Amino acid sequence: MYNFSYFKAKDKKDIIELIETHPLAFLTGSFLSGTQVATQIPVLLEERDGELYLQGHIMRNTDHHKAFVENPNALLVFTGPNAYVSASWYSNPQIGSTWNYMSVHINGKINFMSDEGLVQLMRKLTLKFEGGNTESQTFYDNLPDTFVSKMMPAIAGFEIKAEKLENVFKLSQNRDEKSYLNIMEQLNARGGSSALVAEEMKRRFTELFPEGEAWDGSKFDS
Repeated sequence: MYNFSYFKAKDKKDIIELIETHPLAFLTGSFLSGTQVATQIPVLLEERDGELYLQGHIMRNTDHHKAFVENPNALLVFTGPNAYVSASWYSNPQIGSTWNYMSVHINGKINFMSDEGLVQLMRKLTLKFEGGNTESQTFYDNLPDTFVSKMMPAIAGFEIKAEKLENVFKLSQNRDEKSYLNIMEQLNARGGSSALVAEEMKRRFTELFPEGEAWDGSKFDS
């Protein structure tokens, strides 16, 4: 992982917020032979006694399911918005351009759930992504028995305790104030994912430049 202290989130709540906002994780591992496997899945985050736990489910009898049965060591990668940053936006443009992004890496061992544990997971998962609506037809308890009886044997629920947690919040923290402001303006003007990166930079402006110029952020409110 890109390992510079000034590109790290210092507050655990920022890491949790990224996971909660971007729950589609890249889950990767390998067979004992070294052959790698990967899939993307939505993941639920729980904090218990100060420890982070990640829960989700994967299809049975796939390459990744077979690999994790053989070798439980797993890596989950969560990513937020990202954007190209042109060096032409810097006070000194004669250095390399770069890319701003946010990422959280979590290592741990997969523990597969019991049948009852999978049922509880599916209740939590469907309720969360249905916005807490217990009347939704896709909330687990409202699904037809014929569908559930076919679906549940085909999936395996899992939980991973976070044994190692790393992050990169690379948001131009190493640039001077004038460059930082111009990067935000340029990214915001581009819209889409770039504007989301600009918003993350805006949130950190005062902390990075406590003695900086007065700035009300009005350009970012339209």
